[in-house]
Amino acid sequence: MSTLLVPYYEHPAVRPAEWAAVLAAAPRLYGVVLNPASGPGTVPDPAFAEVAARLRAADVRVLGYTDTAYGRRPPAEVADDLARHRAWYATDGVFLDQVASGPGDLPYYRGLAHAVRAAGCRSLTLNPGTPPHPGYARVADVLVTFEDPWAAYRTRRPPAPAVAAVQCHLVHGVPAGADCAGLARSLGAGLHCAVPGTGDHPWGTLPHTLEPVR
Repeated sequence: MSTLLVPYYEHPAVRPAEWAAVLAAAPRLYGVVLNPASGPGTVPDPAFAEVAARLRAADVRVLGYTDTAYGRRPPAEVADDLARHRAWYATDGVFLDQVASGPGDLPYYRGLAHAVRAAGCRSLTLNPGTPPHPGYARVADVLVTFEDPWAAYRTRRPPAPAVAAVQCHLVHGVPAGADCAGLARSLGAGLHCAVPGTGDHPWGTLPHTLEPVR
């Protein structure tokens, strides 16, 4: 069963072994977040294009990373990121980051969801990193309802009632041997990613189960 949604924010030319490990894990992956430059960047990157093509060939969703600044970023800029991801990397999904969680911002995200579908993307992930207003679950295919350290995750309360979207939990600072997958299931998350990284850039590390053998 594909239960991993992996945001891995390192360049393939700098971390080739790690990207090889991601590709080798294809049967376990729901999708991989492609993030060349805090978005698609200003010019195509051949290394990311090659990785994206290999992921698609392995039937793994390629989700283009785009920041929404909690609903403050102009929709036209977000749509431009989406268009570049599609043109340069043939992404078949979108990972919208820094997503707002209140009801007042729902129209903004409904509009972005319409643009995503119109562009032909088959998957929309919204990442508020916390349980948002229930309306967001009707906008997204995947809803990230947790993004924080393991220390907070292991004491998390039982899940709220089920929502329409698949829930995903992104956990960092996870020690080797911790059963994050089991905890994610018990908390109602169909997808998860648990990495050892900490600090400002935890998504520059891979889950322990994907780390390459050296």
